[in-house]
Amino acid sequence: MTSLRRAAAALTAAACLSALPAAARADTGPDSGGGSAGLARYHQQRPDWKSCLLGPDDETGRALERAGARCATISVPLDYSDPDGRTITLALSRIKATDTAHRAGALLVNSGGPGGASLDLAAGVREAMKDVGARYDVIGLDPRFVGRSTPLDCGWPTGTWIRSAGSGPGTFERQAAFQRDLAERCARTAGDVLPHITTRNTARDMDVVRAVLGERRISYLGYSYGTYLGTVYTQMFPGRTDRVVLDGAISPRDYGPRMLTTMLGANERALDHWADWAARRDARYGLGRTRGQVLDTVGDIVRSAARRPLVLGTGARTYRVDDTVVPFLLFGALADDRDPARAALADSVAALRQAARGRAVEAPEGLAESLAATMTDAESASASAQAAILCGDIPAPRDPETYRRAVEDSRAAHPLFGPLAHNTNPCAFWPRPPREQPTRVTNDARALIVAATGDPRTTYDSSRHLHGLLPSSRLLTVEGAEHHGLFGEYGNACVDGRVNAYLATGRLPASDGVCPK
Repeated sequence: MTSLRRAAAALTAAACLSALPAAARADTGPDSGGGSAGLARYHQQRPDWKSCLLGPDDETGRALERAGARCATISVPLDYSDPDGRTITLALSRIKATDTAHRAGALLVNSGGPGGASLDLAAGVREAMKDVGARYDVIGLDPRFVGRSTPLDCGWPTGTWIRSAGSGPGTFERQAAFQRDLAERCARTAGDVLPHITTRNTARDMDVVRAVLGERRISYLGYSYGTYLGTVYTQMFPGRTDRVVLDGAISPRDYGPRMLTTMLGANERALDHWADWAARRDARYGLGRTRGQVLDTVGDIVRSAARRPLVLGTGARTYRVDDTVVPFLLFGALADDRDPARAALADSVAALRQAARGRAVEAPEGLAESLAATMTDAESASASAQAAILCGDIPAPRDPETYRRAVEDSRAAHPLFGPLAHNTNPCAFWPRPPREQPTRVTNDARALIVAATGDPRTTYDSSRHLHGLLPSSRLLTVEGAEHHGLFGEYGNACVDGRVNAYLATGRLPASDGVCPK
């Protein structure tokens, strides 16, 4: 999560749109499920907006309060094919428009993930929108089974399923067993709801939110996975969107349980460029005076972790890290090319090198946070939701040998990240295949797609591919940036200005554009 989303988590045509009368709220979309009568009671809900603060230690609620937000919950069907059946709860936040004379409607925001809470994102987005924000009701929504919405927690002992296959004897088999256990935990604790935790159902939830808010059309800002969610919404409910910004966009072609394989080149280039940065600061970090020397240091750490787990920390916060985890720690630190993030990675690598030499070492702050999230159950709920959405959306190969072959085939060209990207995942052992086919892009949609040429998470190639699927979209490129998430996050005045201009007027640029880094 980059700056705006990190702050939000810590806190957390140009005509104005008017609210719909109550009778219009029962309008149903082409994929709404259940028909007008089936969803009318959901569309006619009246949220009870109240304080977002849940208690004295609720930092998210306090940040939303400072931003002027109010919070509410609404009900939606668990299964849209059975709207009279079981219901679940969605948590909403709203920062109301203050320039009501020029109100542009509601802007729904999503931070990505999948499985990312977005209730608190409203505060950061409202700040990034500057004066334009006063014209919108900015709406945060925790998607189904995420955050303050009806929760999901499979009781995982880890905060992520992502691991490298490692290199030692039996490590692949242990990884397959690890992934199988994660899937079985979800089957035991939440097997009845897993089939309904999907992007398509979240899109249906979004349309209920639109109706509840009284909007004929809704504007949308999504980051990362949130761009896929926004794309799905435009396909399921054509004509229901007004202004759409897709930041760090991923094409449906690339989305799914194995999408890490599409990121190999971008992350290896980002690692190379970080190594150049660290080499220029060898006097401080001592990792090597050239790119090659720094990368050799990284390789030595991974090989040492394969021989014997590295020990970091003391007492209850002691972590033993092997070569299935070290590559993920590096991978996770490459989505930001600014100096503070690169310095944090250099500090982490220096600590890992000390541990590889057998020395007692305390993990620096950034590494300690990553270790706690990866090696404990603190983020089990978020990780459970992420896996459930991915596995519920797109089928994955079920034969572990498929992954073993891919891992081995990748080692020569991609020794560090190949075994990570091609490793098994919980979807290989998921209890049920997806209920619906993946969403195909068959409808054009007007959208502003924002992308960095070096984005290590949702690659520039993926953003360009989505742009090609949506001929009426425009692509705004930041050349040379290796950063995931740009608007309000990267500190790029060109990006922020052009996105806000589009949100202010509803007019897309006449052609694609470029912003300097």
